[in-house]
Amino acid sequence: MHLGKTILFAPALLALLLSASAPSKAQSLRVGAARIDITPAADLANPPSGKYPHERLYLRAIVLDNGAARAVLVGADQSMLMENVWAAASNEIAAELNCPVRNIILSVTHTHSAWGPGDRPFRRFGQAGAPAPDPNAPPPPIVGQILDAVKQAKAKLEPARVGFGTGLSYLNVSRDNIDAATHLWTQAPNPNGLSDKTVAVLQFESLEGRPIAVFMTYAMHPVNGFLSDIVSADFCGAASRHIEQAYGDKLVAVFAQGASGDQNPLYLRASTNVMASRYDARITGGVMTREPIEAPLRDGKVESHKADPRVLDTMEKVMESEGVLLGEEVIRVMSNITRLDPAPAISAAQTVIACPGRNRLDNAREGTPGKYEDGEPVRIRLGVIRIGNIAVASVNAEIYTAIGLKFKAASPLANTMLVTIANGRANSGYIPNDTSFGAYTFQVLGSRLKPGCAEDGIVNGLLDLVNATAK
Repeated sequence: MHLGKTILFAPALLALLLSASAPSKAQSLRVGAARIDITPAADLANPPSGKYPHERLYLRAIVLDNGAARAVLVGADQSMLMENVWAAASNEIAAELNCPVRNIILSVTHTHSAWGPGDRPFRRFGQAGAPAPDPNAPPPPIVGQILDAVKQAKAKLEPARVGFGTGLSYLNVSRDNIDAATHLWTQAPNPNGLSDKTVAVLQFESLEGRPIAVFMTYAMHPVNGFLSDIVSADFCGAASRHIEQAYGDKLVAVFAQGASGDQNPLYLRASTNVMASRYDARITGGVMTREPIEAPLRDGKVESHKADPRVLDTMEKVMESEGVLLGEEVIRVMSNITRLDPAPAISAAQTVIACPGRNRLDNAREGTPGKYEDGEPVRIRLGVIRIGNIAVASVNAEIYTAIGLKFKAASPLANTMLVTIANGRANSGYIPNDTSFGAYTFQVLGSRLKPGCAEDGIVNGLLDLVNATAK
């Protein structure tokens, strides 16, 4: 076992040994996919334009069955799916498919604009006055929607084959930077920062070559619509719908986040302008520093109103453009995948690692050192589903790009993809790599992790799971 500096408690070690399923004997693969609309009721005071596909939210599922094992990949146009959703949905899916929970990846696009009137879940993620989630509350309706999508995908199972490929997209950029005016850490595009441009593509097609589904990952925060007061799946939904429509809506395209904890869209001018227009701040036409515009609106220090329709439309065009470009890269990769496996073995493993935690004693946004005391351990759920020679790894948190790159470089399988914000939500906040803990960014300051554990813990833990699925 690769342990590094990670603290793995004995129960976690035992869980790893017990939760790794042996690879199923290779048999003919069958795949089914489904998409259901989960868009909330429209806000009559702020209706959608109806012009852009990304204004609809969807839940998508891909079910795999090789006769000996089943697995499922689910993606939702949501900001987060909390632990209670994961627990309820994973158990129901496992019962429906007669498969172990470890054979399930339940992910979100992490769009920052996926809620209806009166429901602002991002108040739980750092805004002033945020109510604590009730751990005893019943699971929300989305649990039933997830199960419905899985049932529909299961009903469509047909002989299939699977392939893997990668491409590149230059839409993302590191968002950890030094403010040119204050010389303090801030959130701003940093073209010189580390950024993973990889677009990973898992393709499923019929034995005749007809596309059935695609599962894709890319590392970029969908923050275009944050605080815009519109419902949108952002560039993620635009990409999925662009791909689906390219194939006559006979294919299901699931988007999942890569290691995007420190990655934003390169172009946020239009999004920042929308924030400014919501409280009549001056719009220069050029690129404005985002934090001074965002902070008053985010923290409730100004009276806000509907965004200027023209400014809002420009932002929606940017969302759509990003999705189209990303979608075109996925289609290009799909078109060049020539080696597909009709009988892959399917195996899976899952574990939980624990790292020392901390509680924050101050509330500075960024730019200054934080103050902390010792806190409860942070528990991070890791998983790997292996499909033939392809590893689909998962982490239930927002991790930094450096961690994702380190894992993929060390993976024994060249065909490795990483899904984050999947299978619940760790009690960690953001997970920076060890070096980045020296930066006073809002992600680092808000992390519940002490430095020196999570990076190696995640990388080595996932490598152990990849190896476990091969034995």
